[in-house]
Amino acid sequence: MMSKRIIEEKPEYLDDEELDYLPSEIYLLPLSERPFFPPQTLPILMSEEVWRDSIEQISQSRDKVAGLILTQTPELNAATADDFSTIGTLVSIHHPVMASGKVQFIAEGIHRFRIVRWISDEPPYKVEVDYPQEPAYRKNEKIKAYAIAIINSLRELMPLNPLYSDELKYFLDRFDPYEPSPLTDFAASITTADKESLQEILETVNLRVRMQKVLKLIQKELEVAELQVEIRQQVEDKMSLQQRNFFLREQLKTIQKELGIAKDDRTADIDRFNKALEKLTLPDQALKRVDEEMLKFSILETGSPEYAVTRNYLDVICNLPWGIYSKDRVSLRGAQQVLNREHAGLKDVKQRILEFLAVGSLKGEISGSILLFVGPPGVGKTSIGRSIANALGRKFFRFSLGGMRDDAEIKGHRRTYIGAMPGKIIQALKEVETSNPVIMLDEIDKVGSSYHGDPASALLEVLDPEQNDNFLDHYLDVRTDLSHVLFICTANQLDTIPRALLDRMEIIRLSGYLTQEKIEIAQKYLWPRQIERCGLKNSQINLSDVALRKLIENYAREAGVRNLDKQLGRLARKAVMKISTGKAKKVSISGKSLVDFLGQARFDQEQPMQAIGVMTGLAWTSMGGTTLNIEVARIHQKARGLKLTGNLGKVMKESAEIAYSYIAGSFSEEFCKNKNCDDFFDKSLIHLHVPEGATPKDGPSAGITIASALVSLARNERVKTTYAMTGEMTLTGFVLAVGGVREKIIAARRARIKNLILPAACLGVYEELPAYLKVGMTVKFVKHYNEVFAILFAD
Repeated sequence: MMSKRIIEEKPEYLDDEELDYLPSEIYLLPLSERPFFPPQTLPILMSEEVWRDSIEQISQSRDKVAGLILTQTPELNAATADDFSTIGTLVSIHHPVMASGKVQFIAEGIHRFRIVRWISDEPPYKVEVDYPQEPAYRKNEKIKAYAIAIINSLRELMPLNPLYSDELKYFLDRFDPYEPSPLTDFAASITTADKESLQEILETVNLRVRMQKVLKLIQKELEVAELQVEIRQQVEDKMSLQQRNFFLREQLKTIQKELGIAKDDRTADIDRFNKALEKLTLPDQALKRVDEEMLKFSILETGSPEYAVTRNYLDVICNLPWGIYSKDRVSLRGAQQVLNREHAGLKDVKQRILEFLAVGSLKGEISGSILLFVGPPGVGKTSIGRSIANALGRKFFRFSLGGMRDDAEIKGHRRTYIGAMPGKIIQALKEVETSNPVIMLDEIDKVGSSYHGDPASALLEVLDPEQNDNFLDHYLDVRTDLSHVLFICTANQLDTIPRALLDRMEIIRLSGYLTQEKIEIAQKYLWPRQIERCGLKNSQINLSDVALRKLIENYAREAGVRNLDKQLGRLARKAVMKISTGKAKKVSISGKSLVDFLGQARFDQEQPMQAIGVMTGLAWTSMGGTTLNIEVARIHQKARGLKLTGNLGKVMKESAEIAYSYIAGSFSEEFCKNKNCDDFFDKSLIHLHVPEGATPKDGPSAGITIASALVSLARNERVKTTYAMTGEMTLTGFVLAVGGVREKIIAARRARIKNLILPAACLGVYEELPAYLKVGMTVKFVKHYNEVFAILFAD
């Protein structure tokens, strides 16, 4: 049973004779948007599936009437008895039609009703009702005054919205405008008030109170309508002004054209293109294509789609720097000054760059060169490319290849496509306005491929000095000379770069920075820049050398300096916070207070583990070099076997199996003298683990490290001197060369390991390393594992 709502004034009811034609039991039909008022006549649309039975019952009844009543839920199909309001409107149902899953009928309002009792609380809903009677108002001056006020308000509304006029005309056909009750209900029904406010009007039987509420609704409606008219007028005024200006401009163009003092758009564009071409030196092929396009452009209709396509094409080709070259500054001394001014450390990289520039200096120009900078993130690959451009006095343009999957990004779209545009290379030439810029292709190791094409294959033509003097962009469809462009590519690793593309580039490796180099970079470049960004003065903040070294070793140990720059930025911002809040006038950051600013250290000091069955290896990652502890242990003596854990890759697993096979096969003969361990591997399950299991590890360079850990376990002996080692091992014990020697030596220095074991095949690479990396290091070069054993376990 529904809860009854409180009516503001107890109504009077009709006499028995007057109630004869109104049924006491009716079927209900719910409404969700707004209530239905007695003066209204409107079409109603409902779902056939749910309300078909109700409509049929109503159609079969003698009076063909039903109750339209507002529900609290917007889902009519899921409405329950508790969702229905208390008071609704009795309506007469006309012309019910069922089609396309919907029921449509005309509802004509008769009288308010109030639910007394529920007969059926499931569809079809049926209730017992009574009919509230309004008090008789005979010559009541207040009611008459309210009625006149409502009529006047409606008159003000009519000019503001034509829809009100149509509804008022229909109301006047059915009712006397001076009948107060229908007038009040009609006035409420045409407003855009929310359904709760309208239901409150419907439930208010007392006419005077109802008229007061309706007057407030109409006043709000009047304010909204006036605001709408004002907004519409503003828009129309603006549009009228724009149209007026447009017509005036067109008239002005016509007058100027007749007087010969102005040209139409087509003629102006042709003159502009010809003026641009006078400053350029186009090759014959390009000049021929431009003449053809200009002829076509001059005869095309301006409204033709081909007109816009041709105009865009001419705009691109006439704004390319044909024959325009910036003069190179090939002074080695000047280039060296620029590199030293903008970069600290990287002496070997600078030397390679100066050698490259020296060749250009001797020839008088630098052309046909493609450099590839390979190194971890944050080591300065992009900034070095910009420094080279500054040293040469050339324009610099950079774009990233990371995630590029469409070769049209490189070679352009054909003009048959809507929105076609040239590739990035041509766009770069147009932007820098010279034919010999420095173009940096960033993240070349992250180029993708898809059904759209393979950008890496498109780069083969761009980065080949033997081909790029006739580079063909699909949009231009004209040969372009890229041989004077200096291309510089960057990558974090070489594995994902196609071999054919890699062969076209000269590789320069940037391995990363030592702690001392990072300190110098931070003091000269990063820290002053962060102070300036935060608006600080040097007198307001002080960062001690001890704090800076501790920050680098414990918070920013990566090969590059990008994270170091972020941490210095955090320090500067926290200092600004203290100064701004008045907690301090000057902030001093020491080694002890660093934790207060940055929290606990992210990295622990790398300490090589010294224990039986544990050896320290050296590994290369895309983030730089690192030390790697390898552990082996005997699980039980019931069966022979090898168990591997630590998120190892396929190649590293093979290295472990090779080392195990070699050591277990020749152990008793070579490595177990006087240790009483001849049958150690015959009856032992060995577990090999590489810590930090969440980090994937792969590569062949851990071979001798794994073999040494196995020997240490079997001999029950740990090495007396801490060594870090790297080298691939064969099944016969030979030690092969590995890569990343520089990065691995940097990692060993960072971990303060001075003794290294490297493959003899890496001696040449080691000799080429800068002297500051080799100072204080003791390196043993080995060809066979027997030499490794002699170094580690010599009696």
